[in-house]
Amino acid sequence: MYDERQMMPHPTLLEARQIAPNQIMLTYDQPTDLVSATNISNYWIRSNMATPGTVASVGMGEMITRENTIRHEMGMISPIDNSKMRFIMMFRANATSGVLHVVLPCFVNLEGRTGFTGGNWGPFSKNFFVAM
Repeated sequence: MYDERQMMPHPTLLEARQIAPNQIMLTYDQPTDLVSATNISNYWIRSNMATPGTVASVGMGEMITRENTIRHEMGMISPIDNSKMRFIMMFRANATSGVLHVVLPCFVNLEGRTGFTGGNWGPFSKNFFVAM
């Protein structure tokens, strides 16, 4: 059952697209709160490998938890422009070529808001890619 904070208005990830071996462009449907959107620990990347590697923090069979978020030593996320809707996630390592990756953002708030505690993807999110 969802609580009130999960039902509150929030941005939804429209697309996650790999633009370089170590970079993913993220596009949200609404302007985000930059503090929550650029906190790399608010993101998980699931891969279809038996164990996560390179840019992935969780495998297909694992639950997402605070312990398996993307860590600061793995990479960073920065706005592309002033829209507060487009970001580049840059990693120290390249994504494993040919592997399916699913980007799972959580806790990203709308601009001017705080307190959202749910996932920021939906049934129409294009939040997956096969690494180049």
